[in-house]
Amino acid sequence: MYTHPFLWLTFVLCNSWFSFAELRVVLFQVCRKDLRSSLLCLKMTTLQAPMLGILLLLCWAVTIQAKHTRYKDPNQPVDVRVRDLMKRMTLAEKIGQMTQIERQIASAQVLKDYFIGSILSGGGSVPAPHASAKVWVNMIKKLQKACLSTRLGIPMIYGIDAVHGHNTAYNATIFPHNIGLGATRDPDLVKRIGAATALEVRATGIPYTFAPCVAVCRDPRWGRCYESYSEDHKVVQAMTQIILGLQGDIPANYTKGFPYVAGKKNIAACAKHFVGDGGTQKGINSNNTIINLHGLLGIHMPPYYDSIAKGVSSVMVSYSSLNGIKMHANHHLITGFLKNKLGFKGFVISDYQGIDFITTPPDANYTYSVQTSVNAGIDMVMVPFDYHGFISNLTTLVNAKVIPISRINDAVRRILRVKFVMGLFENPLPDKSLVDQLGKKEHRELAREAVRRSLVLLKNGKSGKKPLLPLPKKADKILVAGSHADNLGYQCGGWTIEWQGGSGRITAGTTILDAIRSTADPATSIVFSENPDADFVKSNNFSYAIVVVGEPPYAETAGDSLNLTIAEPGPSTIRAVCGPVKCAVIVISGRPVVIEPYLPSMDALVAAWLPGSEGQGVADVLFGDFGFTGKLPRTWFKSVDQLPMNVGDRNYDPLFPFGFGLATKAAL
Repeated sequence: MYTHPFLWLTFVLCNSWFSFAELRVVLFQVCRKDLRSSLLCLKMTTLQAPMLGILLLLCWAVTIQAKHTRYKDPNQPVDVRVRDLMKRMTLAEKIGQMTQIERQIASAQVLKDYFIGSILSGGGSVPAPHASAKVWVNMIKKLQKACLSTRLGIPMIYGIDAVHGHNTAYNATIFPHNIGLGATRDPDLVKRIGAATALEVRATGIPYTFAPCVAVCRDPRWGRCYESYSEDHKVVQAMTQIILGLQGDIPANYTKGFPYVAGKKNIAACAKHFVGDGGTQKGINSNNTIINLHGLLGIHMPPYYDSIAKGVSSVMVSYSSLNGIKMHANHHLITGFLKNKLGFKGFVISDYQGIDFITTPPDANYTYSVQTSVNAGIDMVMVPFDYHGFISNLTTLVNAKVIPISRINDAVRRILRVKFVMGLFENPLPDKSLVDQLGKKEHRELAREAVRRSLVLLKNGKSGKKPLLPLPKKADKILVAGSHADNLGYQCGGWTIEWQGGSGRITAGTTILDAIRSTADPATSIVFSENPDADFVKSNNFSYAIVVVGEPPYAETAGDSLNLTIAEPGPSTIRAVCGPVKCAVIVISGRPVVIEPYLPSMDALVAAWLPGSEGQGVADVLFGDFGFTGKLPRTWFKSVDQLPMNVGDRNYDPLFPFGFGLATKAAL
């Protein structure tokens, strides 16, 4: 405990006059910087006056020691604190900071023994089913206390995929996925969503999200296309405004490239997946992106310029390859371009087991994967399970000078910089006063607004006939049909509660059927039949029908599709309903899908994307309380044979072009 040389000298001098028991009491009070209690203890000792000067010297030495421990002083500049802490750290402590492990294996003993610097919840990883905010907070508090009990007391940073709201937490507000937000063309709305998401994530004690995804999806066959705001990098760049919502507005004259988190109600953000993830061949997830430098810098790189300018705290590397080189092994782009040329000063994190996939097959040579990824410039590795293998390999490689200590120091410097900037050393434990922010009414109203703004009206009325929308609230009898009309999990999509999403009432929210029932006139009869046959439709004399169909939930590779068709019974429902009665079809999907064969039979067509938990926003616009304003964030193709096809291409012949969207006014 008494590490400063003045303390050792004073201890030796005092020990010659005082009993050990007396000295221990005094030292305890002094080291707590409680000088008043120290002097009181002095009066109780057998030798008082002769030793007063010595004890005052002891107090002075403790003060010197406190000043010497600069990393604990919040008044010191961040880089001063980082340097001070790093010079105290062993290699084991540094490598621990570079290690991120899954919550499920993060025991207190593991955290202390390996000096773990970060913990994550992977998709669906929760402390308990339907866990409340308080349960989350208690879990994270327990984990953090274990980290704080280590020699240097370095807090861990807990991360989670909050990609459309706090989507893993039960009862959280689920916002539209990014493709829907891209349709709004409203950066300020997205910023407000970021701020609301930050509060809900903080409500569960978490200070870090692996968001936003700033991919520029160039092929809708990609299973992550709904995580992209648009095929147009300019739209994606505008939507990086969400970073300011998540992290807070950066101060004027803030150092460019330096990470920034405003306070305890904000969270650290992560721009992902660096770089070219949205341009893989045939849209195959984690595949190879073949593109020249001009195309890379002109299409996929621009959102990172904006993210860095907004003070983003971290950047996640893509599973994909660029011209045959795995991005997790790409020193030229990670270190040479991102860090050196763009001046990014936050930390670079791998994707989930991302370094394992450097080799084919994955994990064929883990030592090589550790060496290549760390030397490429990855600072924190999302291990997430085999922490012993990662730490052991990295330690051996550093001791053998295969990985230089300068590379380790760069990584740790960046990680600590973010932790100091976000105030994690001053406020390492969750703030229990924020638990009521999860699923807050104001946030649900914001999500409802986002749903309204995201809807794109693609057709309204058959040729030469009166528009069908907005629908009258008062009618004799309305048919609501389709697999997605009363399925909250389907309308939320992947990355909701579970990694791949789910079906049914998976969390709190309003289905589209719920919303229709609450919006229509009380005298209107509403009949729900998920998959009615044509005879049922013909025999019931419906005033009109609302058909809600689309894609089932999916995430990442599970969503890759070469045909992009609406799954049955969707097409059958459209054919059965839209012939006999006027119908409005609402498509719930993470991307454009094959719709042209059914278009002639529809009276109205709405692209609702993946709207999230607040289905009331759909009914708000459908019945005319608000007008349609959304514009296509990506090209709607006629046939998959045309893909990839993006705005600006030479052979551009879409069913609906990029930016298309019919407008309506609110009904009087």
